[in-house]
Amino acid sequence: MPAPQPGEAVVKIAAAGVNFIDVQHREGRYKPPALPFTVGSEAAGTVTAVGPGVTEVAVGDRVAYAMVLGAYAEYAAVPAKRLVRLPDAIGFETAAAVMLQGFTAHYLTQSTFPLKAGDTALVHAAAGGAGQLIVQAARICGATVYGTVGSAAKAEIAKRVGAAATIDYTHQDFEAEIKKLTNGRGVDVVYDSVGKDTFDKSLNCLRPRGVLALFGFSSGPVTPFDPATLGYKGSLFLTRPGLNQYIATREELVGRARDLFAWLQTGRITITVDRTLPLKDAARAHEALEARQTAGKILLVP
Repeated sequence: MPAPQPGEAVVKIAAAGVNFIDVQHREGRYKPPALPFTVGSEAAGTVTAVGPGVTEVAVGDRVAYAMVLGAYAEYAAVPAKRLVRLPDAIGFETAAAVMLQGFTAHYLTQSTFPLKAGDTALVHAAAGGAGQLIVQAARICGATVYGTVGSAAKAEIAKRVGAAATIDYTHQDFEAEIKKLTNGRGVDVVYDSVGKDTFDKSLNCLRPRGVLALFGFSSGPVTPFDPATLGYKGSLFLTRPGLNQYIATREELVGRARDLFAWLQTGRITITVDRTLPLKDAARAHEALEARQTAGKILLVP
């Protein structure tokens, strides 16, 4: 049982979200803290204790958080400034499923490349947990969204959440298809969580002065390239955004959570939970994620 340090609150975890960053922490792609460490960056539960100086939450509050290691656990000590209170209408499993990927969808579509009506976006892995939320957030902005998927079943999922067209990368060239869909112009922005396997063609899918937001590396790191490439492909912009920098202040964290919870409560976004597993089966969750066997979120329940 952790004891709260100054500025911390102890959360009894009701559900933890599984994300590809957990796999990357386990593999060492991101430098972990000193071993041993507890995997998991997203959870929801109830505050059971608070340390000195905590004003953001109180014992008994229903809360959720993202981007704090240690979520694969029964209890976690979390910086109180990273916790957000849950509306009564939002359950723990919904909150655990939406925090990290929902915040990601929010900052990508509202801040990294703020979409507006008439814009076009390509979303890779559009049937995954993050992909579905990005598609929905983009549709809220009025954008037209195209999504890459890995099967006919996943294409139906992406269309159901708002993709105007889907491209099955197992037998279609997504670059050629995007050129057809946009009459050769290209899209305004590509939201790419895949990395190595999609990077070059993602650049080719952009219109002049378009933006590639590379926010993940599920297929591995991108091969180093000459920045001059961005110039001769059309004065393109490349950014590697990360969630921590988009929830760096308490004000920004709470503001994004407020929007996200409002979207959920009004039905503007929905959450697809692929499966819920007991915490002891975390390895099975990682195996399913790495094998691309999921269409939606995996949750772990202590």
